[in-house]
Amino acid sequence: MTVLGPLIDPFGRRVTYLRLSVTDRCDLRCFYCMSERPDFLPKRELLSLEELDRVASAFVSRGVRKLRLTGGEPLVRRDVVELFRSLGRHLGSGALDELTLTTNGSQLAQHADTLAAAGVRRVNVSLDSLDAGRFAAITRRGRLADTLDGIEAARAAGLAVKLNTVALAGVNDDEFHDLVAFGHEHGMDVTFIEVMPIGEIGHGQARHFMPISEVRKRLETPFRLAPSRHSSGGPARYWTSETTGHRVGFIAATTCNFCPGCNRVRLTATGQLEACLGREESTDLRAAIRGSEADEALHTAIDRAIASKPEGHAFEAAASVSATTRPMHRTGG
Repeated sequence: MTVLGPLIDPFGRRVTYLRLSVTDRCDLRCFYCMSERPDFLPKRELLSLEELDRVASAFVSRGVRKLRLTGGEPLVRRDVVELFRSLGRHLGSGALDELTLTTNGSQLAQHADTLAAAGVRRVNVSLDSLDAGRFAAITRRGRLADTLDGIEAARAAGLAVKLNTVALAGVNDDEFHDLVAFGHEHGMDVTFIEVMPIGEIGHGQARHFMPISEVRKRLETPFRLAPSRHSSGGPARYWTSETTGHRVGFIAATTCNFCPGCNRVRLTATGQLEACLGREESTDLRAAIRGSEADEALHTAIDRAIASKPEGHAFEAAASVSATTRPMHRTGG
């Protein structure tokens, strides 16, 4: 039996983190992520839950230690909790360190207990505003109360919650202090993310771009931020508030190239493996999965994708042209 080795790209980076999109659908329409009337993919083009399990398990067998399920909104996919239950076996075997998800929180109240039972220990919840009217404007249809209820249900289920906030100049830049205060008051770290030039620039990314250095500058003094060695396994760089004891993370996806330490790849819900978020190139794993019940072709395709992983992305601050035309809800948030 052939023993397959770890996934190491041409620049010596070991891939240990897979972001797995289970759907391109979402119940919100955040303006920086998608158009108000997006063209969702036909369901027949999406990988089945069994196929998602198969490809995720192939990555785990090659040394991936962290799986994050994304979307769209992962919890709108029917029976997705069954996938969490199935993938949880890798936690039990010790092959996987963490199984988690990123969610807008709208469906979290009804799934939090089941997720915890499946082995999920923490979740990232997107929260760009604490003002109900502004929240509705950013999401175009969301109810702040639903997300807050989801956060509370997750905490009650024993899940650690981290808040993710996209920094939007002229939209929510007057709320950064309040968002950190809210998160830390409830025992939650908060991470701020730069808008990325992905998908349709017309959605307003460039106009609302704010460098993460400016966000940190606004928060350093009131929260007495000190550099932290904490790592969540992703691109965030953390600072600890000497005032609250909790952390604030910053993801400078555009202005500060963190590519030298990249340890992750993304799989879209249609089975396209993207070795770099900021590049158009992808490798079709769906054909390999559906072409054979054996996994040889799948591993060959995975190896080909890892071998093509570029040294860095092509993002530019406040870009007027997208680095990639794939919308974020299809790429996997």
